[in-house]
Amino acid sequence: MVTEDRGGGGARWALPVAVAAVCAAVASLISGLWLPEARRMVWWHPEIVVAVMWTPVAALLLRHRPGLAVGRLMLVCGASAAVYVLALNLGPLFELRGWPGAGFLNWLGVWLWAVDTFGLTLILPLIFPDGRLVSPWFRPVLAAACAVPLIVCVHLTVDPGARRFHNGVSVYPFQDIPLAISAVILGTLVLGLLSVVLRFMTSPPDVRRQIGWVIYPGVLAQAIIYVGETTPIGDPLRNITIAAVPLCVAIAITRYRLYDIDLVFSRTLVYAGLVVVITGVYFALVGAASHVLSGHGPLAGLVGAIAAGAVFEPARRRLQRAVDRLLHGERDPYRIADLLNRRLQTTSDPSAALATAVAVAREALRASGAVIEVLDRDGHVTATVEDGALGERPQLIPLVWHGEPVGRLLFGVTRPPDARLAGVLARNLAELTSAARLAADVQRSRERILRTREEERRRLRRDLHDGLGPTLASLAMTVDAARITLKTDPEAVDALLENLRTTMGRTIGDIRELVYGLRPPALDDLGLAGAIRALGGVVATGDGPAVDVQVEGDLDKLPAAAEVAAYRIVQEALTNVYRHAKADSAVVRLYLNGDLHLCVRDNGVGMSANARSGVGMSSMQERAAEIGGSCTVGPGPEGGTMVRARLPVGLNGSGGADETNGSNGANGATPAAANGESPGTAVSNGNGGKAG
Repeated sequence: MVTEDRGGGGARWALPVAVAAVCAAVASLISGLWLPEARRMVWWHPEIVVAVMWTPVAALLLRHRPGLAVGRLMLVCGASAAVYVLALNLGPLFELRGWPGAGFLNWLGVWLWAVDTFGLTLILPLIFPDGRLVSPWFRPVLAAACAVPLIVCVHLTVDPGARRFHNGVSVYPFQDIPLAISAVILGTLVLGLLSVVLRFMTSPPDVRRQIGWVIYPGVLAQAIIYVGETTPIGDPLRNITIAAVPLCVAIAITRYRLYDIDLVFSRTLVYAGLVVVITGVYFALVGAASHVLSGHGPLAGLVGAIAAGAVFEPARRRLQRAVDRLLHGERDPYRIADLLNRRLQTTSDPSAALATAVAVAREALRASGAVIEVLDRDGHVTATVEDGALGERPQLIPLVWHGEPVGRLLFGVTRPPDARLAGVLARNLAELTSAARLAADVQRSRERILRTREEERRRLRRDLHDGLGPTLASLAMTVDAARITLKTDPEAVDALLENLRTTMGRTIGDIRELVYGLRPPALDDLGLAGAIRALGGVVATGDGPAVDVQVEGDLDKLPAAAEVAAYRIVQEALTNVYRHAKADSAVVRLYLNGDLHLCVRDNGVGMSANARSGVGMSSMQERAAEIGGSCTVGPGPEGGTMVRARLPVGLNGSGGADETNGSNGANGATPAAANGESPGTAVSNGNGGKAG
């Protein structure tokens, strides 16, 4: 971007200089009225255009960007052109009138054009748009460009005849001047254009668009000016291009986002190519038809015209696609989707897939940077993958998968992207982001399962070591005391044995509770279907909702892990119905369809809009995920809340390992409901009507 000096020093004197330059050009034209036509400067002189067009634009730039080096250079060159055209008419006028200073003015009129000509063609490309060189290696080139006007001044002072005239405009033919001077000028020009190319290749997109605005008319103007030094050219063409360059510079520096230079490039290349193709086809067919249909010239022309017309539209489409690919890269959204899928085949995990996807998105959108943010189910950002720099005003595309926001794509561009391309990208990235979120959820669930398992083992160790162990030791000591007392005081043994029986009863209860936590006994006594019916019957007692249990298929041979997970999920879901849903009835449905599917729905108040995942909901999801299944909680089709779970039943050898996790230490579930206790003790923390 352009550099700025907020001091405003350049803005104060830029406008007076611009006004003076325009007045000098007008004064030169007026003074020429007193000169013979042979010695009068032509009114279409190119330096008139430089003085009248470049200096006001430079003043405008310096008003918006005080201290801008490009603006100062344009102002100096415009002022130099104004002095030059003034000298072209004043010099001969002073000479005819015999006024002093005529020689000095005539000397200025010989060489001063070199300041604006070479300043704008050699120095400006080196420092546009920010006033700095693209690399320190170009410092000698800048020094040579600044020295060219001085070299030309010395040369024309020594040899004024080296200058030629065409239609009243002086030219400096490179083929007739010393080779060393031509080599310095043309070599500096080539290196200046090379610096523009390097800057374009290494700059961010917004600076590229700035450069593009100047390259387009600038290269044309440079070509016309330097060709005009050796070959006569049309003055209107030269003046139009000279006038267009400062306007494009102003657009590039101040308002380049409002106009699409890429479209100008595209249309120029396409229709230039069409001219070549259609012309070639026309003349080739005309020649062939003339050879075959000799003596039928009009018929041959008609054949060529028809063939050229038939070729026009297919050629235009193909050229347009080729030029668009050249300027913008691949624009076909389905090709980009295919490229994304092919690159994803080489990734090893979801994180690497996201990094690959964001790089493809940045390339496809031609953005300075792109970021994919992964959202959790509460809308919080859980992961961020970025490529490049977004810039000040990034654009955003929401990533939605099956109606649920799963992430966001942010990218920095200078113009809105193609809607069709953005839509296809968003769909592919949403699927990938959803997969990455699910992978992260599974990883977090596994970590929670591992922590829960370790906490459960710690609880079992503590209960066995600190509870059951001391109790058994106490029982052993009571037995020993009874044996000793039996020999000395048999009547006192009865009290010891009574205490021993009481302690043993409590110990049996503790062991039963410990075993119930590992696996609900109702599953062994009643089976899964019977245990859930018993659970529903307990919940329905008192003021609880009526529970209808529907079972389809034979559930007697399910793996132990699937039985425990299904029982605990239903228990947690009914807990939520009882505590939060304010429902009159609930339906529990279990059926086998390859996997065990269960559904618990109620007719209660449903989940609140701002419900968050609580311990109960996480418990159900973790129990399902632990054996490779899934569990979702959401609104029911007819209101209320619905819990749906899918539990694989073909796991071999998993029952024993997963039964340990059926305990209630971390998740708070108890088996009391299956044993006839009240609903208050049968159920645990939940989230039916609201998140628990």
